[in-house]
Amino acid sequence: MYVEGLGRHTCPSFHLLLLLISLQVGLHSVEGVWPLPQSYVPSPEQYRLNPQAFYFGYGKQSAAQSGCTVLDSAFKRYFSLVFPDFSSGYGALRFSVDKPFIVEVTVDHNDCEGYPNEDSSERYSLTVSAGLASLNADTVWGALRGLETFSQLVYQDDFGSYFVNKTDIEDFPRFQFRAILLDTSRHYLPVQTILKTLDAMAYNKFNVFHWHIVDDPSFPYQSRTFPDLSSKGAFHPMTHIYTQSDVRRVISHGRLRGIRILPEFDSPGHTKSWGKGQPDLLTPCYKGSAPSGAYGPVNPTLLSTYEFMAGLFKEVSSVFPDSYIHLGGDEVDFTCWRSNPDVRAFMQKMGFGADFTKLEAFYMENIVNITSSLNKTSIVWQDVFDYHERIPKDTVLHIWKGVPAKYQDELSRITKAGMRVLLAAPWYINHISYGQDWRSYYTVQPQNFPGTEEQKKLVIGGEVCMWGEYVDATNLNPRLWPRASAAAERLWSDEKQTFDVNKAFPRLKDFRCKLLRRGIQAEPLFVGHCKHEYQGI
Repeated sequence: MYVEGLGRHTCPSFHLLLLLISLQVGLHSVEGVWPLPQSYVPSPEQYRLNPQAFYFGYGKQSAAQSGCTVLDSAFKRYFSLVFPDFSSGYGALRFSVDKPFIVEVTVDHNDCEGYPNEDSSERYSLTVSAGLASLNADTVWGALRGLETFSQLVYQDDFGSYFVNKTDIEDFPRFQFRAILLDTSRHYLPVQTILKTLDAMAYNKFNVFHWHIVDDPSFPYQSRTFPDLSSKGAFHPMTHIYTQSDVRRVISHGRLRGIRILPEFDSPGHTKSWGKGQPDLLTPCYKGSAPSGAYGPVNPTLLSTYEFMAGLFKEVSSVFPDSYIHLGGDEVDFTCWRSNPDVRAFMQKMGFGADFTKLEAFYMENIVNITSSLNKTSIVWQDVFDYHERIPKDTVLHIWKGVPAKYQDELSRITKAGMRVLLAAPWYINHISYGQDWRSYYTVQPQNFPGTEEQKKLVIGGEVCMWGEYVDATNLNPRLWPRASAAAERLWSDEKQTFDVNKAFPRLKDFRCKLLRRGIQAEPLFVGHCKHEYQGI
């Protein structure tokens, strides 16, 4: 054994002193993994890791082998995450002879070139022993989750040496749909900011990026079919847009991390920016018998509206590979429709009377039919259900009402009708308050509502929403992390094992420090420090 940086000729007693210090100072195990695995059995037995004798590889029985884009790129990525100091040469102790340590990955299905979907298994098992970590998974997506878990098991002593403890883990997600929403209309988020969010999502085992890409303020999506939508509707037609290349980059970055990209094109409301680049799409508002010059929601009475929507969604369906698409349908203000004589005449012709919810239902049913014809499953905000609209049974209803304490009633009411639901109401974390508000996000119980077991199975997951009125690239990360991490554990882990916020606190505090070291500007949970503070400023 030799000690790098201390000279080649050192006396034996000095070696012994260093050895005693290394045994007594800084040796510990990790606080735990975030989110907590379903079964996690750690041990005090400890193995030293040398980056120069550490390898990722494929098991002989693995359906995926070298050349698998998802895992090959993950091996490179996780080497740097496991050994964050190695490239910089930091770490005082180095040993000339170390037995190799291998992380051997075996997957049952070769889905290396595909995309994650709603049925993708994320189950994995991980056994860490002397010289070998054996990671087995049904799919490459489960292997990614296992690699993340392994990376969190590795720790350093005070001299910079790396260790991992003997560990046995069996793990799988509680819910299949675990999402983060970013709003890129109210403030444009640079592509690099989105990619960094995808990285942090992978560290937290989130698996769906809900891209609320357009809304009233701006239309940054650059459409091939309708280029005027962004050239006239974006904040700036050159600098504040997402090109087709940008979108492909986000989709690819997500795929390599096992993250689905779910686009939302919300209508008929929230569409003011659309009208700038698409004439006759929005409803002219009237003041008395004359147009006021203002415009309201999409005009649901014109055939041209549905021709445009069919063209737009045909493109969107070809650009975004996921089988789901979010159609919005929330917060439609009927004032403009009510003022327009052509709209009122259409309603009489259709037998809607003065019930404008029937007009919205008519519109949304047509839009859902368009996306169904494109083999896409629709997600809509719960307003669509509230207006008694006839939608396919496989449509997912997104619950955002009932904050803070009434969302259980919404869950009960909508699942009773046999509809699948996605819970967002308690996780609108764009709302901020002084103190540790992560605790309230952590204690959400998505299936704790009056209803049968069959109803509770209809809750397919949850979503953390970061609306963009007061958020852009300057403050997104500290506002999102680690507060969203509380929801990540609720959606992944067993509720009975993880409901105590006081037990969760030291693990989340430790995980927040890991995020900092990985370049994510996660805000503090409370008073304290991290051994490696954020280095990006």
